[in-house]
Amino acid sequence: FIGAEGNLFEETPEQCNQLKVVEPILTNHDLEKIRSVSEGRVKAKTLRTLFRPGKGPGALKRSLESLCSQASEAVRDGYTILVLSDRGVDREHAPIPSLLATAGVHHHLIREGVRTRVGLVVESGEPREVAHFALLFGYGAGAVNAYLALETLAQLVDQGLLPTTDYTTAEQKFIRATHKGVVKVMSKMGISTLQSYRGAQIFEAVGLNQGFIDEYFKWTSTRIGGIGLGEIEEESRLRHALAFLDAKSIGS
Repeated sequence: FIGAEGNLFEETPEQCNQLKVVEPILTNHDLEKIRSVSEGRVKAKTLRTLFRPGKGPGALKRSLESLCSQASEAVRDGYTILVLSDRGVDREHAPIPSLLATAGVHHHLIREGVRTRVGLVVESGEPREVAHFALLFGYGAGAVNAYLALETLAQLVDQGLLPTTDYTTAEQKFIRATHKGVVKVMSKMGISTLQSYRGAQIFEAVGLNQGFIDEYFKWTSTRIGGIGLGEIEEESRLRHALAFLDAKSIGS
């Protein structure tokens, strides 16, 4: 279920105002249905998880602060589902790492005391492996749409690289395989439902400093320190610059 949970110590009709999602790994069509939902108290809003690397050092931090502020405002406005989307990447805009954006909003809303009033859906080009999905669910996502992985499947089918499979079948197999992989990760910790796993953050960080963890991944164990937001921003900037190199730049 995705949406406002209400008071866990009460049972009221209002607590039924949630969206039931049969499969938390969403197709593009499923996501669009969620994005456009407006039924009773269930309303969705899309927030862009992008930053402008050309704005100099600190651009990622400022964009995260803006994203968290937008999330708080959306909750105050009565939205019960937030879609965190990194669509819209171009030469001027780079994606905020999807796990950082998800965990950042998740913990910000916890600090604001309003986390149970809203559900999070992630629309990102990053997730492609089971671990990526497991981490997103573990840090608060209620559902994930890996649009780039699905578009890659479509391209493989169009190019004839999957000669015995049509796109619909390939999509179903990808979702089924990822679903089973996430269930296996959950089962290793003795967790049997996604509702129990969501936001449980049963992970240990390696190579991230304590200040960064306290801000964006609160309560995650990190016995080995390392990089922080500044280094992550620089790595994101370099990947973005490499993606938009033209032929002359590559040749030089």
